[in-house]
Amino acid sequence: MKYIFLVVVSLFLLNCEDKQSDKKTNTSVTETSKKNKKDTFSEKDVEIKTIEKEPERLTDENAMEFFLQYEKENPENKVRITTRFGDIDILLFNETKFHRANFIFLTKQNYFEGTQFYRVINNFIIQAGNSDDSKVSKKRNNIGRYLLPTDTKRGFKHDRGVISMPSGEIDNPYKLASPFEFFIVQQEGGAHHLDGDYTIFGKVIKGLDVVDMIAKQKTDVGDWPLQNIYIEKVEILE
Repeated sequence: MKYIFLVVVSLFLLNCEDKQSDKKTNTSVTETSKKNKKDTFSEKDVEIKTIEKEPERLTDENAMEFFLQYEKENPENKVRITTRFGDIDILLFNETKFHRANFIFLTKQNYFEGTQFYRVINNFIIQAGNSDDSKVSKKRNNIGRYLLPTDTKRGFKHDRGVISMPSGEIDNPYKLASPFEFFIVQQEGGAHHLDGDYTIFGKVIKGLDVVDMIAKQKTDVGDWPLQNIYIEKVEILE
Protein backbone atom coordinates (compact mmCIF):
# COMPACT_ATOMS: atom_id res chain seq x y z
CA MET A 1 0.00 0.00 0.00
CA LYS A 2 2.84 2.35 0.88
CA TYR A 3 4.40 1.67 -2.51
CA ILE A 4 1.09 2.28 -4.32
CA PHE A 5 0.60 5.53 -2.37
CA LEU A 6 4.06 6.77 -3.40
CA VAL A 7 3.37 5.97 -7.04
CA VAL A 8 0.06 7.86 -6.95
CA VAL A 9 1.71 10.87 -5.29
CA SER A 10 4.52 10.84 -7.84
CA LEU A 11 2.09 10.71 -10.73
CA PHE A 12 0.10 13.57 -9.19
CA LEU A 13 3.23 15.72 -8.83
CA LEU A 14 4.37 14.97 -12.36
CA ASN A 15 0.95 15.92 -13.67
CA CYS A 16 1.07 19.23 -11.77
CA GLU A 17 4.54 20.00 -13.17
CA ASP A 18 3.28 19.32 -16.70
CA LYS A 19 0.41 21.78 -16.17
CA GLN A 20 2.82 24.39 -14.78
CA SER A 21 5.07 23.80 -17.77
CA ASP A 22 2.11 24.33 -20.12
CA LYS A 23 1.26 27.57 -18.32
CA LYS A 24 4.85 28.82 -18.70
CA THR A 25 4.86 27.90 -22.38
CA ASN A 26 1.54 29.62 -22.97
CA THR A 27 2.72 32.74 -21.13
CA SER A 28 5.85 32.87 -23.24
CA VAL A 29 3.82 32.65 -26.45
CA THR A 30 1.47 35.38 -25.23
CA GLU A 31 4.37 37.71 -24.45
CA THR A 32 5.90 37.05 -27.86
CA SER A 33 2.56 37.75 -29.48
CA LYS A 34 2.26 41.04 -27.62
CA LYS A 35 5.78 41.97 -28.68
CA ASN A 36 5.00 41.18 -32.32
CA LYS A 37 1.85 43.29 -32.14
CA LYS A 38 3.84 46.17 -30.69
CA ASP A 39 6.45 45.89 -33.46
CA THR A 40 3.75 45.79 -36.14
CA PHE A 41 2.08 48.90 -34.70
CA SER A 42 5.37 50.76 -34.73
CA GLU A 43 5.92 49.97 -38.40
CA LYS A 44 2.44 51.20 -39.29
CA ASP A 45 3.02 54.29 -37.22
CA VAL A 46 6.18 55.03 -39.21
CA GLU A 47 4.27 54.54 -42.48
CA ILE A 48 1.58 57.03 -41.43
CA LYS A 49 4.17 59.64 -40.48
CA THR A 50 5.88 59.22 -43.85
CA ILE A 51 2.63 59.72 -45.75
CA GLU A 52 1.67 62.81 -43.74
CA LYS A 53 5.10 64.44 -44.06
CA GLU A 54 4.87 68.09 -45.17
CA PRO A 55 6.20 68.95 -48.64
CA GLU A 56 9.67 70.42 -48.75
CA ARG A 57 9.82 74.21 -48.68
CA LEU A 58 11.07 75.96 -51.78
CA THR A 59 14.62 77.30 -51.78
CA ASP A 60 17.02 78.75 -54.32
CA GLU A 61 18.40 75.21 -54.71
CA ASN A 62 15.14 73.38 -55.52
CA ALA A 63 12.75 76.03 -56.88
CA MET A 64 13.74 75.85 -60.55
CA GLU A 65 13.52 72.07 -60.67
CA PHE A 66 10.13 72.25 -58.94
CA PHE A 67 8.70 74.82 -61.38
CA LEU A 68 10.11 72.98 -64.38
CA GLN A 69 7.82 70.08 -63.50
CA TYR A 70 4.99 72.25 -62.15
CA GLU A 71 4.58 74.27 -65.35
CA LYS A 72 4.05 71.06 -67.34
CA GLU A 73 1.32 69.84 -65.00
CA ASN A 74 -0.40 73.22 -64.48
CA PRO A 75 -0.93 74.92 -67.87
CA GLU A 76 -3.42 77.59 -66.69
CA ASN A 77 -2.62 81.09 -67.94
CA LYS A 78 -5.54 83.40 -67.11
CA VAL A 79 -6.27 84.78 -63.65
CA ARG A 80 -8.57 87.37 -62.07
CA ILE A 81 -7.43 89.72 -59.32
CA THR A 82 -10.35 90.99 -57.23
CA THR A 83 -10.19 94.29 -55.31
CA ARG A 84 -12.77 96.65 -53.83
CA PHE A 85 -12.37 98.77 -56.98
CA GLY A 86 -13.22 95.88 -59.28
CA ASP A 87 -11.56 92.99 -61.13
CA ILE A 88 -8.34 92.89 -63.12
CA ASP A 89 -8.03 89.98 -65.58
CA ILE A 90 -4.50 88.92 -66.47
CA LEU A 91 -3.14 86.78 -69.30
CA LEU A 92 0.10 85.07 -68.23
CA PHE A 93 2.66 84.50 -70.97
CA ASN A 94 3.68 80.92 -71.74
CA GLU A 95 7.05 82.20 -72.97
CA THR A 96 8.07 83.05 -69.41
CA LYS A 97 7.15 79.61 -68.12
CA PHE A 98 8.82 79.72 -64.70
CA HIS A 99 7.22 83.03 -63.79
CA ARG A 100 3.82 81.92 -65.09
CA ALA A 101 4.09 78.67 -63.13
CA ASN A 102 5.15 80.57 -60.02
CA PHE A 103 2.12 82.86 -60.20
CA ILE A 104 -0.25 79.93 -60.75
CA PHE A 105 1.38 78.05 -57.86
CA LEU A 106 1.01 80.98 -55.46
CA THR A 107 -2.59 81.46 -56.61
CA LYS A 108 -3.40 77.83 -55.82
CA GLN A 109 -1.71 78.25 -52.44
CA ASN A 110 -4.05 81.22 -51.77
CA TYR A 111 -0.99 83.31 -51.09
CA PHE A 112 -2.26 86.58 -52.59
CA GLU A 113 -5.47 86.78 -50.56
CA GLY A 114 -5.00 89.49 -47.96
CA THR A 115 -1.89 90.97 -49.57
CA GLN A 116 -1.98 94.62 -50.67
CA PHE A 117 -1.16 97.10 -53.36
CA TYR A 118 1.56 98.56 -51.19
CA ARG A 119 3.34 100.81 -53.70
CA VAL A 120 1.18 103.06 -55.83
CA ILE A 121 2.61 105.78 -58.10
CA ASN A 122 0.13 107.49 -60.38
CA ASN A 123 1.14 107.49 -64.05
CA PHE A 124 3.80 104.88 -63.37
CA ILE A 125 3.02 101.56 -61.65
CA ILE A 126 0.92 99.84 -59.01
CA GLN A 127 2.80 97.15 -57.09
CA ALA A 128 1.26 94.34 -55.03
CA GLY A 129 1.82 91.01 -53.28
CA ASN A 130 3.13 92.17 -49.91
CA SER A 131 1.73 93.48 -46.63
CA ASP A 132 2.71 94.57 -43.14
CA ASP A 133 0.45 91.84 -41.76
CA SER A 134 2.35 89.06 -39.96
CA LYS A 135 0.03 86.47 -41.54
CA VAL A 136 1.57 87.23 -44.93
CA SER A 137 5.07 86.68 -43.55
CA LYS A 138 3.89 83.35 -42.16
CA LYS A 139 2.53 82.36 -45.57
CA ARG A 140 5.88 83.14 -47.16
CA ASN A 141 7.79 81.15 -44.57
CA ASN A 142 5.52 78.15 -45.15
CA ILE A 143 6.07 78.30 -48.92
CA GLY A 144 9.81 78.98 -48.71
CA ARG A 145 12.49 81.53 -49.53
CA TYR A 146 13.63 81.66 -53.14
CA LEU A 147 14.24 84.00 -56.07
CA LEU A 148 13.58 83.47 -59.77
CA PRO A 149 16.04 84.36 -62.54
CA THR A 150 15.23 87.30 -64.80
CA ASP A 151 13.86 86.39 -68.23
CA THR A 152 14.05 89.59 -70.27
CA LYS A 153 14.82 88.43 -73.82
CA ARG A 154 11.35 87.37 -74.96
CA GLY A 155 10.65 90.57 -76.88
CA PHE A 156 8.20 91.99 -74.32
CA LYS A 157 8.32 95.68 -73.41
CA HIS A 158 7.06 97.51 -70.36
CA ASP A 159 4.02 98.83 -72.19
CA ARG A 160 0.98 100.09 -70.37
CA GLY A 161 -0.92 97.19 -68.78
CA VAL A 162 1.88 94.60 -68.62
CA ILE A 163 2.54 92.71 -65.40
CA SER A 164 6.17 92.38 -64.37
CA MET A 165 8.13 90.98 -61.45
CA PRO A 166 10.28 93.25 -59.26
CA SER A 167 13.70 92.14 -58.10
CA GLY A 168 14.41 91.04 -54.55
CA GLU A 169 16.08 93.71 -52.44
CA ILE A 170 18.45 91.67 -50.24
CA ASP A 171 21.80 90.26 -51.47
CA ASN A 172 20.65 90.42 -55.06
CA PRO A 173 23.17 92.08 -57.39
CA TYR A 174 21.74 90.28 -60.45
CA LYS A 175 18.20 91.59 -59.88
CA LEU A 176 16.72 88.12 -59.46
CA ALA A 177 12.95 88.28 -59.32
CA SER A 178 11.04 88.38 -56.04
CA PRO A 179 8.43 85.62 -56.61
CA PHE A 180 5.76 86.91 -54.21
CA GLU A 181 5.35 90.38 -55.70
CA PHE A 182 4.35 91.93 -59.01
CA PHE A 183 3.69 95.31 -60.55
CA ILE A 184 1.41 96.52 -63.32
CA VAL A 185 2.55 99.34 -65.57
CA GLN A 186 -0.13 102.06 -65.50
CA GLN A 187 1.84 104.78 -67.27
CA GLU A 188 0.47 106.05 -70.58
CA GLY A 189 2.96 105.15 -73.27
CA GLY A 190 4.62 102.57 -71.02
CA ALA A 191 7.69 102.63 -68.77
CA HIS A 192 10.36 101.43 -71.16
CA HIS A 193 13.27 102.51 -68.97
CA LEU A 194 12.46 99.30 -67.04
CA ASP A 195 13.04 97.08 -70.09
CA GLY A 196 15.86 94.59 -69.68
CA ASP A 197 15.89 94.73 -65.87
CA TYR A 198 12.61 93.10 -64.88
CA THR A 199 10.72 90.08 -66.18
CA ILE A 200 7.44 90.78 -67.95
CA PHE A 201 5.24 87.68 -67.58
CA GLY A 202 1.73 88.82 -68.49
CA LYS A 203 -0.63 91.64 -69.39
CA VAL A 204 -3.99 93.04 -68.36
CA ILE A 205 -6.71 91.90 -70.76
CA LYS A 206 -9.60 93.45 -68.83
CA GLY A 207 -9.76 95.97 -65.99
CA LEU A 208 -7.27 98.69 -66.93
CA ASP A 209 -9.85 101.17 -65.61
CA VAL A 210 -9.48 99.46 -62.21
CA VAL A 211 -5.69 99.81 -62.47
CA ASP A 212 -6.18 103.54 -63.11
CA MET A 213 -8.50 103.92 -60.11
CA ILE A 214 -5.98 102.24 -57.81
CA ALA A 215 -3.16 104.40 -59.20
CA LYS A 216 -5.07 107.59 -58.35
CA GLN A 217 -5.41 106.81 -54.64
CA LYS A 218 -3.65 109.12 -52.18
CA THR A 219 -0.45 107.75 -50.66
CA ASP A 220 2.07 108.59 -47.97
CA VAL A 221 5.67 109.65 -48.67
CA GLY A 222 6.59 105.97 -49.13
CA ASP A 223 3.94 105.51 -51.88
CA TRP A 224 1.81 103.33 -49.58
CA PRO A 225 -1.93 104.10 -50.01
CA LEU A 226 -3.40 106.00 -47.07
CA GLN A 227 -6.32 103.57 -47.18
CA ASN A 228 -5.14 99.99 -47.59
CA ILE A 229 -5.98 98.38 -50.92
CA TYR A 230 -6.28 94.64 -50.38
CA ILE A 231 -6.31 91.86 -52.90
CA GLU A 232 -9.48 90.06 -51.89
CA LYS A 233 -8.66 87.01 -53.97
CA VAL A 234 -6.89 85.77 -57.07
CA GLU A 235 -8.67 83.03 -58.99
CA ILE A 236 -7.76 81.00 -62.05
CA LEU A 237 -10.04 81.55 -65.03
CA GLU A 238 -8.49 79.00 -67.38
